[in-house]
Amino acid sequence: MLSKSRFNPKAGIADFWSEFRKPNPYRWPILFVSSMPFALIMLWATSETAYMPPERPSVTYITSFAPDRTDDEIIASNEENQAAKDARAARIAEYEQRKRDAYKALGAASGFDVEEMERQAEADRAAEAAAEAARLEALSSRNEQTSSASSESETP
Repeated sequence: MLSKSRFNPKAGIADFWSEFRKPNPYRWPILFVSSMPFALIMLWATSETAYMPPERPSVTYITSFAPDRTDDEIIASNEENQAAKDARAARIAEYEQRKRDAYKALGAASGFDVEEMERQAEADRAAEAAAEAARLEALSSRNEQTSSASSESETP
């Protein structure tokens, strides 16, 4: 079927060969220039650069606590850190209260019902706190279920 097709390359190859065989001073340079794109594409496609995997880094652990601390020292350190955390939280709460008071004064001067706005803000804060507590409870229960399921699968 290919020989009867009009897309048969046999006639094209024969025509090329008859033109190429004619004595022409430019036939070799033309053949060379014509083959250059194909050669460059093949060179690009077949050249491959392989890099070695990077060297594994050496990890240096930095310890911020003495490894021979006693339980009493650990408890004292935890209490000290908790006191600092509570002091920061108190300063932040005081700052936020001053900010709320300033906005309440601005709202009262502007003619807004600041008491209603305060009730709405308190309700929003309570809802956010409840949502956060529910999220933490869900995470806690999920972790308990995961740990109990893994311990059940480990016992024969």
